[in-house]
Amino acid sequence: MSTAERGPAGLTALDERFSVRLMCRHCRDPVPNIVEDFASGDYVCGSCGLVLGDRIIDTRSEWRTFANDEGDDPSRVGNAANPFLDGDQLDTIIARGGDGGSGMARDLNRTQGRTTAQRHERNLVQAYKEISALCDAFDIPKTIVDIAKQLYKKVDDANLQRGKNNDAIIAACIFLACRQDNAPRTFKEICALTKVDRKDIARAFKFLKSKLGTNTGTTSSNDLIARFCSNLNLDQTTWRIARLLTEKAKDMEHISGKSPLSIASACIYMASHLVGDGRDARSISDIAGVGEATIKTTYKILYANRRELLTAEVMERDAKMSEANLIIP
Repeated sequence: MSTAERGPAGLTALDERFSVRLMCRHCRDPVPNIVEDFASGDYVCGSCGLVLGDRIIDTRSEWRTFANDEGDDPSRVGNAANPFLDGDQLDTIIARGGDGGSGMARDLNRTQGRTTAQRHERNLVQAYKEISALCDAFDIPKTIVDIAKQLYKKVDDANLQRGKNNDAIIAACIFLACRQDNAPRTFKEICALTKVDRKDIARAFKFLKSKLGTNTGTTSSNDLIARFCSNLNLDQTTWRIARLLTEKAKDMEHISGKSPLSIASACIYMASHLVGDGRDARSISDIAGVGEATIKTTYKILYANRRELLTAEVMERDAKMSEANLIIP
């Protein structure tokens, strides 16, 4: 292909056809001197002064700074609105700095906070901070944190927390949020997290469930196995085998009446020994929050019915698996 001829501005003929250039119709200069006058909103030719367009859009930064020798302040319109708080949230807040170190701005900010903030809003903010701090301590995802805050907001709007233990209400909101996000925690885990008595959490949970009408479902053993196996440093193969054992065990009539937590712990105990990477009952008890005796009792039932559990589907998962690796209870 032959090289296309280039015009005076270094553009090819095709570029000339598709390029849009603003040119002064009076000067006809191929390199026009166009000035954007944002104050009046006009395009003006810098050579002859002819107005070429009006009502232009100012694309520059829209903020202004009033800081005193403290650098630029890129704030535009303040903080984003918090969906968990009431009102328009358009209040003006006195900054804590910028007073030359005299401390006056800090005192004014504190005084303004006492006089303008409403009491129930302060209580909400404090509850949200507590929920965030508790969830961060256990690495609970932000989606669950937001759900817990929404639940507490519903409680506050309906004034359901009056006469109740607020710590138990917060713990119940976190417990409900974990279930709604399909990442359930046990009551013992929530007790360890919030330092609230289990009976108080259970009582608050039943109260909120009935008043809010939330559909939380029930916690199954499979919901717990993935997290327990991860905390025990077990591989994916062991996790899959434990899940298969759980699915088969829940249909056994011999194990009816056992809690999902006990079944999950006993299946992890059996699966880890099947693949030759056994975990003792104490380590599983520390992770799952189930007593060692409970794990061993449930495992004894599983071992007695191992013919129903250790089918070809389970044994084909890993070549290292052997029934001989199981501990005789």
